[in-house]
Amino acid sequence: MRKLFPLFLVLTSFIVLGQQSQGQRPDPINITGIVLDQDTGQPLEYATLILQNLRDPNKVTGGITDASGKFNVETMPGKYNVKVEYMSYKTYGLDNQTFRASTDLGTIKLAIDVEQLQEVQVTGERTTVELRLDKKIYNVGSDLTVKGGSVTDVLDNVPSVTVDVEGNISLRGNESVRILINGKPSALSGLSTEALQQLPAEAIERVEVITNPSARYDAEGTAGILNIILKQSKTAGVNGSVSLNVGNPESYGANLSLNLRRDKFNIFTNTSYRYRKGPGNALFEQENFNPDGSTASFQDEIREYERQNDGINTNIGFEYFIDESSSITNSFVYRKSSGDDFTDIDFFNYDALNNPTIQRNRYTTEVDNDEDIQYSVNYKKNFEKDGHELTMDYQYSTGSELENSIINETIIGENSTLPTEQTINDESQIRQLIQMDYVLPFGKDDASQFELGYRGTFNDFNTDFNFGILTNGILDSDPDFSNELNYKEYVNSAYTQLGTKIKKFNILGGLRMEASDIGVELVNTNEVNNKTYVDWFPSLFLGYEFSEQEQFTISYSRRLRRPRSRFINPFPSRSSNTNLFQGNPNLDPTYTNAFDLGYLRRWDKFTFNTSAYYNHSTGVFQFITQERGDFVEIENPDDPENPVIVPVQVRTPINLATESRYGMEFTTSYVPKKNWRLSWNLNLFQQQLRGDYVYTNFQDEVITQNFDSDNFTWFSRFSAKLPLPGAIDFQTNIFYMGPSESAQSKNKSMLNTNLALSKDVVKDKATVSLNVSDLFNTRKRRSETRTDNVFTYSEFQWRQRQITLSFLYRFNQPQNQKDKNGQRNGGGEEDIEFEG
Repeated sequence: MRKLFPLFLVLTSFIVLGQQSQGQRPDPINITGIVLDQDTGQPLEYATLILQNLRDPNKVTGGITDASGKFNVETMPGKYNVKVEYMSYKTYGLDNQTFRASTDLGTIKLAIDVEQLQEVQVTGERTTVELRLDKKIYNVGSDLTVKGGSVTDVLDNVPSVTVDVEGNISLRGNESVRILINGKPSALSGLSTEALQQLPAEAIERVEVITNPSARYDAEGTAGILNIILKQSKTAGVNGSVSLNVGNPESYGANLSLNLRRDKFNIFTNTSYRYRKGPGNALFEQENFNPDGSTASFQDEIREYERQNDGINTNIGFEYFIDESSSITNSFVYRKSSGDDFTDIDFFNYDALNNPTIQRNRYTTEVDNDEDIQYSVNYKKNFEKDGHELTMDYQYSTGSELENSIINETIIGENSTLPTEQTINDESQIRQLIQMDYVLPFGKDDASQFELGYRGTFNDFNTDFNFGILTNGILDSDPDFSNELNYKEYVNSAYTQLGTKIKKFNILGGLRMEASDIGVELVNTNEVNNKTYVDWFPSLFLGYEFSEQEQFTISYSRRLRRPRSRFINPFPSRSSNTNLFQGNPNLDPTYTNAFDLGYLRRWDKFTFNTSAYYNHSTGVFQFITQERGDFVEIENPDDPENPVIVPVQVRTPINLATESRYGMEFTTSYVPKKNWRLSWNLNLFQQQLRGDYVYTNFQDEVITQNFDSDNFTWFSRFSAKLPLPGAIDFQTNIFYMGPSESAQSKNKSMLNTNLALSKDVVKDKATVSLNVSDLFNTRKRRSETRTDNVFTYSEFQWRQRQITLSFLYRFNQPQNQKDKNGQRNGGGEEDIEFEG
């Protein structure tokens, strides 16, 4: 009920004021102040200020604090009893206060009420969507459908975000997303998308969706930034939780969260183990054409995947409170995983009349080992003025990934085996980060704010790829496919921002400079490509608050996308020798100008949030399919004089001229009654791509491809959470991706349905959950691709339907308790909110 009390107070104040006499009235005054945690100095958002009129105790007004802990309540002059309340904290009170003019109550510090903390239960839920001047925040801790899942499962349920069947993350349909953890790049994101699939969903406090980041953030990511905030309790004493899960296809895992809080320090850890088997499949139906357009041959390629992976993640931190105004935090992250992946491919070849010619099998066994280590230290100083602070960070991390694949190919029906192939892909990285942020409020009522900061990121990547024929255990390396790649990315950046709030109007402007030093070296071929450039990235945000329930924002920022990892790795995959994947080390950055309009309206039970956006990008790179001009010749046992000829296709990224992307998104949330929640998200966008690409194939033929395309597509997500008899909670999420089209491909629609059941047990100290991911087993990518001489229909399913049973036990924690202290600085987040 306390969740509804602030709204009740606001509505009551309107009614009371509206019933006053129409005679001469005094001018209203404003009661202001800030509410902080007594121990940590952190602002308390959603604390309640209550003003009770002494002449008429039935006249009550008040309000709630914002993300900075500040309140500003308008009332009439008079005598009042003042109270400040916050769940699980002791109430602050001032009786018989006379307010004749606007008054600043200053800083109010609340202490934790330990006795109440052991008894309180939260019966409501915090608002799902919070709109900031430069970000949206989605609180995802209560999502039943991700219990026992991973970070990518959580992200796949966040409005505006999609995760494709291979684990690639997109924001508003754009894969150029910057992933941050606690506001910074992290070893937890690893060298590939699979690293995030090892981080458990239970470790996440919330996800910040920053579709148009301000100058304080890295300019990286033309689509925006996803900032994953990990849980870190600040509740006094020892508290935590342990969870276990088991699933089919075979999976099991465990997660332990612990926190020890004392007056001078806070120790926290989150450790998890995870094992999963991931059966998947793919299909390629290929029709090959002669130069005159007639059919030359057919090939069907059927793939079966079996992935086995187990890994451990641990995050250990120690926060020491030097004094009331400063603290230092040290944290250590370790992640290690190993996997055994099996790919079984059957090839069926046919002549022009669809008569079978040959059948072969290609079997790949891959052993994969990953390891990441990260150390970080953070210093934070709060000065005497509220909001005046300095933070400094240093982070050092190393990562390695070793993939060793053995590939065998056999001609079916004949005693014929092709030479055994082997690929060894050894990747390593060293990352360093140095960061400083300074924030100074100033002006009347500190309504203005100045920010200044520096960030330096220094990353070194090495990829050593070796491919050849394995004979008697000895690898005979093929120099045409083997090489060592060194990639250096050093970026020094500085930013400044200035913002102010004038009545209901907010403005925030900033400028970021990034000096990039990029180096790409192919060691074996002695190819070196160095690029040094300085870029400027302005941002501007305007906001207007019609009321506490209604807000409007408009924003602009300039962004870029640097190619890295698989985009620049020139070494082709060899799972298939006719459908290859290969990176491009000559890619240049993509630059984007992004515009965004946002509107948020809250009612008692209904929330409506909409955005209109437009992005214009130059130097866009995306994956295309090329015919290399060479062929795979397969001996035909029925006709040795005429071997089967199959053209080789390569999927690779290139820079493509310009792209215009514009669209709209709508997010609604409806809470008809207690413990019910219905939400719906719709995103529609139009993509216009303009550009030609000219390349020379292996036969020295100059090929010109036109990639002009106009593509309209959309996706929608519906979620329902409601109680069932027997105190069981039910939730279902339905996701639909509409069809889309590019210059080469047509992608068909895709439907995905998840559901979950949950029940509290053991006197509400534990929760049992059952969830089913991809209930109807329809999460497949289906597409048609046409090049000059090849038409391909393909299907790909990364993982089949998953059923997971989870058990979570909480100790020294109330049921569903929200970590109010950690909401703004959970897990070491260093973002500074500007609310005016």
